[in-house]
Amino acid sequence: MRPHRIVLMLIALALLVLMAVEMRWDWLPQYAGLLLKGLWVTVLLLIFSTIFGFILAVPLGLVQVTGPRFLAWPAQIFCTLIRGTPLLLQLWLLYYGLGSLFPGIPGIRHSFLWPYLREAWPYGLLALTLSYAGYEGEVMRGALKGVPHGELEAARAYGMSRFTMLWRIWLPRAIQRALPTLAGETVVQLKSTPLVATITVIDLYSVVGQIRQSTYLTYEPLLFLAFLYFCLTGILVAIFRHFEKKIPVRR
Repeated sequence: MRPHRIVLMLIALALLVLMAVEMRWDWLPQYAGLLLKGLWVTVLLLIFSTIFGFILAVPLGLVQVTGPRFLAWPAQIFCTLIRGTPLLLQLWLLYYGLGSLFPGIPGIRHSFLWPYLREAWPYGLLALTLSYAGYEGEVMRGALKGVPHGELEAARAYGMSRFTMLWRIWLPRAIQRALPTLAGETVVQLKSTPLVATITVIDLYSVVGQIRQSTYLTYEPLLFLAFLYFCLTGILVAIFRHFEKKIPVRR
């Protein structure tokens, strides 16, 4: 409880009291169900896009460090394209570009995949996953490359196979080094999820937009949306700090 944190807490408490007294919140019970559904969609998009994106990021970073070149170059090109283009553009290219091709393919239109491919959320999830993988691929490349070479040599001298060394030494040490950056990128990923509302996915941001149109209120729904994202960000930061504290530190 440092002085500047106490001041910030008091300011936040004063703003909450002011908003509760001076603004209209009678609409909140009526739209609570929609808000919970939108919050659930946002949380699911965040969880699955970060999990799948990190699973893709590990091999993307690994092949850039170890090779071979015919795999390293496509990984570098992928990460460069993802980081060099806006996420909104990637989302629209997948939804309006790739999504418009599937209806013309009879094999897909009459398959079990069509009920899912005609929805918007798979393209939103794919775009968020690829974006996270592109950024975290570069993070993991630097983390894997930054693991001390002596630790890997010790693992080889101990008789570990390459897979065992990767699973027990190299990858855990790289994740340990990249954990603070992963926390920041996950928070950024949370703030990127509202973009899926542009392709008709009913997430938290889309629900708040509907509330604004129905109630003709401007500030109250937006402030409540900011409060929810602030709470989600706080939860993410607390989770990552919990894992960071589990890492042994030499004193």
